[in-house]
Amino acid sequence: MEKRVVITGRGAVTPVGNTVADAWASIKAGKHGIAEITHFDVEPHKVKMGAEVKNFDFGDKRAAKRLDLSSQYALVAAEEAMKDSGIVSGENVEPERFGVFGGTGIGGITTLENEVTKCLKRNSPTRASALLVPMVMPNAVGGNLAIKFNAKGTCFGIVSACASGTHSIGEAFRNIKHGYSDVLLAGSAECVFTSVCFSGFANMTAMSTRTDPSRCSTPFDVERDGFILGEGAGFLILEELEHALERGAKIYGEIVGYGATCDAYHITSPSPDGEGAANAMALAIEEAGIAPDQIDYINAHGTGTPYNDLFETNAIKAVFGDDTKVPVSSTKSMTGHLLGAAGGIESVFCVEAINDSFIPATIGLEKPDPELTLDYVPNQGRDAELTYVLSNSLGFGGHNGSLVIKKYEK
Repeated sequence: MEKRVVITGRGAVTPVGNTVADAWASIKAGKHGIAEITHFDVEPHKVKMGAEVKNFDFGDKRAAKRLDLSSQYALVAAEEAMKDSGIVSGENVEPERFGVFGGTGIGGITTLENEVTKCLKRNSPTRASALLVPMVMPNAVGGNLAIKFNAKGTCFGIVSACASGTHSIGEAFRNIKHGYSDVLLAGSAECVFTSVCFSGFANMTAMSTRTDPSRCSTPFDVERDGFILGEGAGFLILEELEHALERGAKIYGEIVGYGATCDAYHITSPSPDGEGAANAMALAIEEAGIAPDQIDYINAHGTGTPYNDLFETNAIKAVFGDDTKVPVSSTKSMTGHLLGAAGGIESVFCVEAINDSFIPATIGLEKPDPELTLDYVPNQGRDAELTYVLSNSLGFGGHNGSLVIKKYEK
């Protein structure tokens, strides 16, 4: 028998706040986290702006030396989700029935670049840290979380570019739905603010070159010129419903649908007709057992690149109809694009939207693109009763992921 999968914990480290409460307050207020980059010297770079995590304190300085920043962000966000849920392995969940789905797009590239630079400067490859491999490997996010929280069940490190977080949560949902686990910590983390990695994105002409923070990340605007890079982590505790009820857990929502597809079109560009993204949305809606017009809000991938916004709009129209009135917004207008961490954080925002009865805005949308004719919730969020919310993530390689999150009802 298929199980119902509910959300009993949330955690976040973001450019607009290092807890769920702080981040959501910023999102509701329409505040962005974009400023000139401080992680490295931006003087020689043509792109100067980013959405960095501010005032981050991992706490344990000794442990921090053994962890890439992506894992540090993951551990802090996951700690918040665990405390929020009240889950303690060995006390209210069997360790073998408790697992982790921890996603990332690029993994420990900060550590990798630092170590390569050190070896080159000292003209000796033998000076690489003995911790290089465990700090760099993308599965370190999931592995470190499992060690920290004594999760001895299923543990995966999902790497599917900007869809990693959504895929992590979706695959965790299916794992519990089909009876393999009782509780899963699911989400994603990313930190790619290194000079070389940043330059790679800039030379791809994927990022905005503007220096006005309020006009850098402007999804759906006719003047949009690319995304703003962000960093952070977002995690949810997913739990089998009866397990959650038996321990008296607070339930924030329910995962009811998931779709995962591939464009099989181009390594960086989405398919122009939006077919892959449309199929992912349709699959998620079908699994939820609802009609498209029952979706109350779509948290779009909405990166602010000319192609993404147009092709995602095409995909939404393919599923919902050309004349759909469903509200669509991009919280990346405030957080920037957190790559592999985007789906994790945006899923947290969707849960908050349902519980707070509020649709976030797309800020900076001053000059609507005449080719884009959906309701993109420009500049001002809205109070609204939300039952079903759809979250989209579209990644390099053609990876598409969609989740349907539902307001919890007994």
